Amino acid sequence: MKPVNIVCMKYFTRYGPHYVNRLHRAVKRHLSRPFRFVCFTEDPAGIEAGIETPPLPPLKVPKEFYPSAWLKLAFFQDGLANLSGPTLVLDLDLVITGSLDEFFDYEPDRICIIHNWIEFHKTLFRARPDIGNSSVFRFNAGESQFVLDSFNSETEHALRDFPTEQAYLTKAIRAKKTWWPAEWVCSFKRNCLPMFPLNLMMAPSIPRGTRIVAFHGRPDPDEALAGYKSKLHKTSRPAMWIKDHWY
Repeated sequence: MKPVNIVCMKYFTRYGPHYVNRLHRAVKRHLSRPFRFVCFTEDPAGIEAGIETPPLPPLKVPKEFYPSAWLKLAFFQDGLANLSGPTLVLDLDLVITGSLDEFFDYEPDRICIIHNWIEFHKTLFRARPDIGNSSVFRFNAGESQFVLDSFNSETEHALRDFPTEQAYLTKAIRAKKTWWPAEWVCSFKRNCLPMFPLNLMMAPSIPRGTRIVAFHGRPDPDEALAGYKSKLHKTSRPAMWIKDHWY
């Protein structure tokens, strides 16, 4: 069986090399097929053997956008790091709790992405916006250059009129986009953390069917494990299950 690809990116200092290493170990535990693990980074120090560490990919953007999450669009460049075939892009601030095999089997000819979460009260009078969350997405490397070409043809418009790279990415992949099944990837803040005031008394829990927990924004996994103090409705008691999955 030809290896599939797992791709991530590390830049600046918020996430140290241990985030890369723990993600790599989790993939080994939860993916049964052969894979390449590629972490694009400007600093490979401390990253374990078995992880490829090419430099951050080039992207034609103003200096204030390099590096940033906009670099995810450069992953679609044909021939980047000799990647080809099914490629799963993972953020570093994830905790993997279940099998990843289905992430490669699901809708194999589509570009799969999370349907972005919004706060519950914002869904009372309108549907969720048609915007993806790029914490976990999959595409076929070598067949998806059109995404980067689209960005390169309208860079100024993209950076000016789209608040995030994932908002632009959703637009660029529209013809091939599909959402992951909602239960596969959950948000720590939206799905695991009890609603206020229960969050002050009850620890976060993993919803049934979850395979990946995304820690977008704050807290990060290490903060949620220890317990996170913030505004009352964002405060979290220690999520001890993180210790079982994130090591």
